Amino acid sequence: MKLENILVIGGTGKTGRKIVHLLKESGHNVRVGSRSAQPSFDWHQPGNWSKALSGMDKVYITYQPDLAVPGALEAIEELVNQARKSSVKKLVLLSGKGEREAELCEQVVIHSGIDYTIVRASWFNQNFNENFLLDPVLDGVVALPQAEVKIPFVDTDDIAEVAVKAILDDKHNGQIYQLTGPELLTFKQAIATIANASNRAITFVPISIQEYSQGMRDANVPEDFIWLIEYLFTEVLGNPKNSEITNDIEQVLKRKPISFTEYAEKVAATGVWNGLKETV
Repeated sequence: MKLENILVIGGTGKTGRKIVHLLKESGHNVRVGSRSAQPSFDWHQPGNWSKALSGMDKVYITYQPDLAVPGALEAIEELVNQARKSSVKKLVLLSGKGEREAELCEQVVIHSGIDYTIVRASWFNQNFNENFLLDPVLDGVVALPQAEVKIPFVDTDDIAEVAVKAILDDKHNGQIYQLTGPELLTFKQAIATIANASNRAITFVPISIQEYSQGMRDANVPEDFIWLIEYLFTEVLGNPKNSEITNDIEQVLKRKPISFTEYAEKVAATGVWNGLKETV
């Protein structure tokens, strides 16, 4: 196996850190793309990107906070331009399943002239233990809109494994993978699964998107984050196509995707949902 130089942008994030771990285990030279790394990578400082890209064969791209936000398209265009100048051979982009704005960013990568794989992911399981849904779970009351929508939550372990395959194996060049879990769950069902796994009483309360947004404003959540959450709940969860289950994980990994119950039991065993540990 040829050992390669790989830049993992977002290398300390939910998918990135797992990809870094898997690539290092295989002996590859991995450069973590983050603000704290040397050379650093900051989406707001494109003048420094060439240093992070220098000498890299392949790049995994995850954009923070989401490819749907204003400015993401221009950032991806500039990154692709600099990647070409740095003679990068392959790009693997993490995208959002059912996000029209994200698909515009995908097109930049697809038409870059560089080998590519697009990895479109459904909502992460890990939103319940590493992101904005952790605090409500710990509080024992989870109030969310789109209560009846069925979601094929996907695990970041599966996303990371698919991304690594895409990075390392040319047979995935030119592919667009849509990653989902093996089942459809409403938020109420997901919370009930977490409650059962963690042996806690957690109440789910259906609310409107307007109520949810106002609650975030009352908590002094930044407006750009509120905009993103509103977009994800309305445009993404409101799209019936996002309630479809795919077999792309099984196709790539030759195994079934991690179920939400498996995820919940694994996380519950760490104690994070009982307030015994900060993260997983």
